[in-house]
Amino acid sequence: MMTLELGPAARDRLRLLCLGAHPDDIEIGCGGTVLRLLAERPGGSVDWIVFSGSEPRAAEARRGAALFLGDAAEARVSVHRFRDGFFPYLGGEIKELFESLKATLAPDVIFTHHAHDLHQDHRVIAELTWNTFRDQLILEYEIPKYDGGLATPNVFVPLDEATRRRKVGSLMEAFATQREKRWFTDATFDGLMRLRGVECASPSGYAEGFHARKLVVA
Repeated sequence: MMTLELGPAARDRLRLLCLGAHPDDIEIGCGGTVLRLLAERPGGSVDWIVFSGSEPRAAEARRGAALFLGDAAEARVSVHRFRDGFFPYLGGEIKELFESLKATLAPDVIFTHHAHDLHQDHRVIAELTWNTFRDQLILEYEIPKYDGGLATPNVFVPLDEATRRRKVGSLMEAFATQREKRWFTDATFDGLMRLRGVECASPSGYAEGFHARKLVVA
């Protein structure tokens, strides 16, 4: 197993770009990793972009971002209103937004959806991420769902107990409209992190898993 450490880095500030098709996607997929990176690398900046969010979900998206980005020195949160479930048919409009991101952002690490996710909106965001950015480390996160589709990650980020609790607690606090759904439970999020923790021998027993198509070890 190869361990890749993001720090100490030559650049003082770690710049993250977090992309999520819907409110709660980023928090579920990579929330623990974002918490860990911002705690370990003070001075980090984050651009946090949600592509589909009408009220009250948009307010929840902003609340979720606030809970997860409290340790960031600089955070920019954008919630757009592309129609949920229709991303494949809105590709041109979403592509234009990605082009604007490329012109203004130069992140070190990008978190996005898994390219083979069974949700059509997730796949569009993953595809456009790779079409747009060529010089960044791109990590594709995973979302548990009714459709299934979880695969075997090849990158793992161990999380300590405090970070695990903060992730799950923040999810339950921010997304009140989702708590009535059978899958949106502490046990779901803890269970996936526990499984990934087993797979990477995390000291705490918990981790988040990611898919990386390309890694350059310098």
